[in-house]
Amino acid sequence: MNKVLLNSILVLGVFFINGCSIKEYKLFQTETKKQEEITKISEEDYEKEATYENKIAPNDRLSITVYVQSGQGSQQMSSILTTRSNTSSNTKEDDIGILVTQKGTVRLPLIGSVELVGLTEDEASEKLIEMYKLYIKNPYVKTEIKNQRVIVIGEVKKPGVVSVTNGTMTVIEAIAQSGDLTDLAARNNVKIIRGDLRNPTVRTIDIANIVALNESSLFLRPNDIIYVQPRNLKGYNKAFDEIMPFWNMLSSILDPFVKRKQIMGDTE
Repeated sequence: MNKVLLNSILVLGVFFINGCSIKEYKLFQTETKKQEEITKISEEDYEKEATYENKIAPNDRLSITVYVQSGQGSQQMSSILTTRSNTSSNTKEDDIGILVTQKGTVRLPLIGSVELVGLTEDEASEKLIEMYKLYIKNPYVKTEIKNQRVIVIGEVKKPGVVSVTNGTMTVIEAIAQSGDLTDLAARNNVKIIRGDLRNPTVRTIDIANIVALNESSLFLRPNDIIYVQPRNLKGYNKAFDEIMPFWNMLSSILDPFVKRKQIMGDTE
């Protein structure tokens, strides 16, 4: 009887602690359950996401290179101005680019301070070509945003910052570069957090259901946060780990009394 009672206390304790444990392990929660609903994207919004081009923003790092023809009649182009490092090493620091100021400007040789914020890479190149034409004959400018990235956290094997090298990236690509999902990942509850973190847009994607995927958008934008929520099992495991030391101590204290009662019962 006593063992049954102790086991009942253990089970109740696990469920009690579990509520707190699950809540602790889930980020970006709200008081409503609306965030658990799968986000559906219209065809019009999907087309916009599929063709989206990132725009230059303050604190971006740009690689800007200006080319001219090597000689009269030559089709070969040579670089005369570049924001890249001239050293032979290939570390990330060497190719970090030039910083866009909070005012949205960069300072370049010959033309000085130029506002590029809000422009795509192609639009920025076209603007710089027109400005360099005042100083250089037939210039060609290549502009690249170097620090495009997304952040992957939660139940992935290698959480962290993932670089966007192709101008765009999908949720599947970001998860693959993060080492795939863990066994405790809630595959039907992947969050995409976008925009100002004080008032973000939060989407929920079910990557385990092909029908749900057809109604969602897997396209990401730079600086998106992908959060893979844990399954409730992680909360149960955590609750069990937390209560086991107390349970072992309680068992060691009560065990002599249980054995004594059994002995006394046997002698009677």
